[in-house]
Order: sequence, then structure tokens, then C-alpha cells
Amino acid sequence: MTIRVLIVDDQEMVREGFSVLLGAQPDIEVAGEAGDGQQAVAKVAELRPNVVLMDVRMPNVNGLEATRRIVAADADAKVLVLTTFDQDEYVYQALRAGASGFLLKDASAGQLAEAVRIVAAGEALLAPTVTKRLIGTFAESAVSGAGAVLAPRTRIADLTERETEVLTHIARGLSNAEIAAQLVVAESTVKTHVGRILEKLGLRDRTQAAVYAYEARLVTPSP
Repeated sequence: MTIRVLIVDDQEMVREGFSVLLGAQPDIEVAGEAGDGQQAVAKVAELRPNVVLMDVRMPNVNGLEATRRIVAADADAKVLVLTTFDQDEYVYQALRAGASGFLLKDASAGQLAEAVRIVAAGEALLAPTVTKRLIGTFAESAVSGAGAVLAPRTRIADLTERETEVLTHIARGLSNAEIAAQLVVAESTVKTHVGRILEKLGLRDRTQAAVYAYEARLVTPSP
């Protein structure tokens, strides 16, 4: 299967660079480019890419609002947010809005291509060097303030003990295979648990599940 990617960034040189890097991969095709969020929403509707590579700060419509619109129009849309360390709060809001994950802009060509493959396959992609710090910090502020929207939707008590255990592993960034190894069960069993967790909590994907776990204080960030 060829993964079709839409590259969204307000800098033409950045778009061209990502296009060259991804276009060199045998299983990835650059379906199109967009210079801002408004163009991105239109291009997604027109081109139906498998993955949207989304910058955050752009003119007209930023990446956060574009992500909201894209996900609202298509619940199965997969948005991979590109960020730098000074954009933490924007990325956190993008994850809550429905982005499938994020990656630092200084990632290597190999990391970028692998990130696209992971998101296209339906997995969450959370850059491990900043995930716990980012989600932990802003989930804490959301819980203490008026901003928490994911956790209050449903009661975590609706989950079984095993589902709660799987959710904590998701929040810590483990893949299905890694969770299966930890729990000594089949990977297919973990997939079943993940599906039930998302259904019970009213969440769209593993990324929102990770945010939920922090906002519900099921998991706390490591010091």
C-alpha cells in the first residue's frame, strides 16, 4: 500500500524539503502541499490523503484550527503535527483536537518516514523525548483549571481492571506489542482491549487515550 501524504507548512522551502525526503521512500507518495490551514482543509477534502503532515503556526488558519476542522469533517483523518520545543501548548491542544501524534521538526529523514508509516497504520506517534513532559505539564494545568475536556466525558470506573492497566501502558507510550509482552497476553488481545477503551471513553484514538489518562490522573508525569 502506498501512503499518500499532504504536507502543510507556510514555508515553501520546508514543504519542498519534506517532499523530497518523503518522495524518496518507496511506499510514500506526496499527494499535495498546502501553505496554511485553510488550504489544508480544502486539500484534504479534495485529495483524501492517508496522513496530513501539519505545521502548527501558520497565517490565516493555524494548524490547531485546521486539525479541528479536518477531524470534524472526517473522524478517520490522521494528522501528524510537526513541532519545536517552544510550541508545547499548541501541540497539546492539537492532540486534544484529534491529531494522531506529533514529531519534532529536527527529526531525521528516517524518523519522519517511520512516523508517517506509524500514523498511517493507526498507531499513535508521540515523540518520546517530549511526550511525558508535554502531556503531563498541560494535563495538570487543564485539570486544575477549567480546560479539561477529555476526562470528564465519562467515568474511568467504566473500565475493567485490565482495561485500566492497558490504558496506563498506552499513556506511557508502549505499543500493542510492548503491552502484550508486559501483560503476557497475545497482541490481538491488547488490540481488543484498546478498542473497548476507546469506545467506553468516547475517544477517537490512542493519542487522546494518553491525554485522557493524564487528565484523569490515572498516570502522573515522571519527575
